[in-house]
Amino acid sequence: MSLPPHSRDIGEYGSVLRRRRLIVTACLLAGVGGGAAALAATPARYTAVAQVQVLPTGVQEQLNTPSTRQREPLNLDTESQVARSAVVSTLAARTLKYQDPEELREHVMVDVPPNSAVLSISYTAYDPRAAAAGAQAYAEAYLRNRARSAEDALAAQLKLISARLRQVEDDLDEAAGTAQTAAQTGQTGQTARTAGQADPTARLGAARRQAVLARQVSDLTLRYDALRTVAVTPGTVISPARPPARPGSPSPPLYLGSGLFLGILAGAGAAFARDHTDRRLRTCADVERMCGLPLLAELPVRPDPELLGEMAATIATSLGGGPHRLLIEGVGTDTGPRRGGDGGRARRAGTDSGARRAGADGAARQLARGLGAALAHLVPVTVVTGRAAHPDAALLIVGLRRTTSTEVTRAVRQLGRQGARVLGVVTVPQGFTPPVPEPVTEPTRWSA
Repeated sequence: MSLPPHSRDIGEYGSVLRRRRLIVTACLLAGVGGGAAALAATPARYTAVAQVQVLPTGVQEQLNTPSTRQREPLNLDTESQVARSAVVSTLAARTLKYQDPEELREHVMVDVPPNSAVLSISYTAYDPRAAAAGAQAYAEAYLRNRARSAEDALAAQLKLISARLRQVEDDLDEAAGTAQTAAQTGQTGQTARTAGQADPTARLGAARRQAVLARQVSDLTLRYDALRTVAVTPGTVISPARPPARPGSPSPPLYLGSGLFLGILAGAGAAFARDHTDRRLRTCADVERMCGLPLLAELPVRPDPELLGEMAATIATSLGGGPHRLLIEGVGTDTGPRRGGDGGRARRAGTDSGARRAGADGAARQLARGLGAALAHLVPVTVVTGRAAHPDAALLIVGLRRTTSTEVTRAVRQLGRQGARVLGVVTVPQGFTPPVPEPVTEPTRWSA
């Protein structure tokens, strides 16, 4: 059955799923089974975590701007990238005796907990011991690389200060020598007046230069001694990696939940697709919606005379005045022998089709007998059950759950070609089984 998108409500969607519950159930089972199969086929992966507390090394480092996420002075976002760098991966590969450091980086994840100076180094492997060894190797490799970088920076600063200190000491020695030479020259080779004027100025300048250079030597010496006593503290492993007790992936809830979700989507899609292609009339609302014909009555399994009287009044109103020839025709499922089947299947199909047609014709004859008498008091009409009687109006008897809208449309089209106007449809339930009369070759008439 197909419904326009704007005509569906929640109840109609639910009714479609209930009618196609077998398809929905099969898709759900297939989705869950597929998720279970994917879960079984996916190898288990274990994740071990090693936590490293990062400490200031005592050497000038890149500082962090305090924020709500990171209040530590160190820039741990940069340190997390360093922990996954190629240099650290190379050191860890040497420890693990791994050949490809770049491939090793794909197994590592580094997280920074908020408001902490801690790096969480995660390593994933197919074996729990290998995962723990990888996480521990990366933690130790990061600390070694951090310590070596700090030591290299410290050595570079010591080298720079040492070179500057030697230069200043040489300048100090040169200044001292120049002052001594000037003093000796002023005592021996100058006149008393010239010596009295030049010697104090030269001595004063030399003394000032020597004092400045001496202070620089003292400062540089203090800085050099301070750097030589710096203890490099890169950090420490506060939580060594341990082999995990259970795998981190695959996750059974994720796989089974995904399979269930896909099964629901597939089941709903298959149910609505099947419902769209199925033209079987299942309810009275389907008759009006799919066939475009008015529903005159819905008969129970055993109709009573009062209901037939109400049907006769409705039909008389639809017919109008004047004599009429009313055809009451049953529309049933017409299924012939299947192609390619054996003789037994063909005979069974033919027998079932004949039984359905006989049931529909029997319902039509029963209504014709009852309506003929009920209409006799309302309008001049002749009730017939065969098209050979050239009727000008027709009433279709439709068996629910056995008749398709295509069959009803075909019957309406054929009757229209014969000039018969279809007044409407009367539905009979699936349990409606009137007695099957003998085959009638001539149309039966019940006149007013």
